Amino acid sequence: MNIDNPYGLMALWAQGDWVAKATLLVLAIMSLGSWTIILTKSLEQQKLKKQATQVDASFWHAASLAEGAEQLPADSTYRYVAESALTTEHRGRTCEQSIERALAKVQSRWSDGMTFLATVGSTAPFVGLFGTVWGIYNALVKIGVSGQASIDKVAGPVGEALIMTALGLAVAVPAVLGYNWLVRRNKLGMEHLREFGSDVHSTLEPAKK
Repeated sequence: MNIDNPYGLMALWAQGDWVAKATLLVLAIMSLGSWTIILTKSLEQQKLKKQATQVDASFWHAASLAEGAEQLPADSTYRYVAESALTTEHRGRTCEQSIERALAKVQSRWSDGMTFLATVGSTAPFVGLFGTVWGIYNALVKIGVSGQASIDKVAGPVGEALIMTALGLAVAVPAVLGYNWLVRRNKLGMEHLREFGSDVHSTLEPAKK
């Protein structure tokens, strides 16, 4: 025979006041945003890894850099960097400046969402702690109103407090781990992309002299 848990998450939502519900909503939004960013960035990085393989397989074997760039997919980050260098003459900048600008734009785009993850990782425990304090406060209020500290009077608010603590940590930990993992992969990707840009620059400069 199944017995519903009167002190579980569903009971917290059904019986909690507006402060408890608002806290749960904030944690839910933080968690949803974190996982969306982690999954999206993971797919982007996997796509970049595939693009790097294509560069190593075909780009440097082409007759010219222009031909090699055309062989890469239109949305390839490596193609963007190569074409930025190839069209230098039309922009009034040196090849090195064009490549650096292109790399800066790529790095800026890769950084999107990372601030959100860092913010969630650092603030989610405190949001959960706020819910914990609020739950304890409600428990003390019930004790004061009833004049007795029986378990049935304080079990609900105390359970609410413990759940809030657990939820705060459950939201923060994936955000912190995801942030560190994505930053490391971004760093490796940028290193490979900078090496590519440097090789393109080294190839173009002698050809212009």
